[in-house]
Amino acid sequence: MKDSFKHQGLRKQLITLLKDKGIENNDVLKAMNKVPRHLFLDSSFEAHAYQNKAFPIGADQTISHPFTVAFQTELLQLKPNDVVLEIGTGCGYQTAVLLEMGAKVFSIERQQELFKKAKLFLPKLGYRPKQLIFGDGYKGLPDYAPYDSIVVTAGAPYVPKPLLAQLKIGGRLVIPIGNDPQIMHLYVRTSEKEFKKETFGEFRFVPMLENKN
Repeated sequence: MKDSFKHQGLRKQLITLLKDKGIENNDVLKAMNKVPRHLFLDSSFEAHAYQNKAFPIGADQTISHPFTVAFQTELLQLKPNDVVLEIGTGCGYQTAVLLEMGAKVFSIERQQELFKKAKLFLPKLGYRPKQLIFGDGYKGLPDYAPYDSIVVTAGAPYVPKPLLAQLKIGGRLVIPIGNDPQIMHLYVRTSEKEFKKETFGEFRFVPMLENKN
């Protein structure tokens, strides 16, 4: 598991690209400059790991474009020690970015193959989520709620009500909604029963499946 000077140089080029595409949060850029994305991919994709592309990671899932990861993370407006729920661990790349930013991360994955891989792999790189759960993302994780932020890394047909219920007042839910493409949504909980909604254009995600577990 090498992170060579070449890899580090390619990451710096990626950070320049993300800045050019409008990512401004320095903490997000620093975290993505640290996380070795090539190690989260099959070795056959290693040469292309720092291009702004999605790649298959098994179980019909993909690792998101770096810009998408940066964009969703920036919308969370994370502070150190924020408690974050991630819906869709995947290969663990987004998880690692959140941990690099000092968040306390709870993550749910519905595909057993990916769950097992991420659970073994993240600690090898020094990344330790508070909990990594095999389960249904539509239900969230009420045992550890409320959360400062929730990020959904798959395209949902609608906003699951349990996720809104598990946000703190002032908490932020970032979720892509729709079929293909999806529209990125941000919900900010302004009171016990009220949420402010914003939308941020089109993105492409694999679908968030119901009744998987």
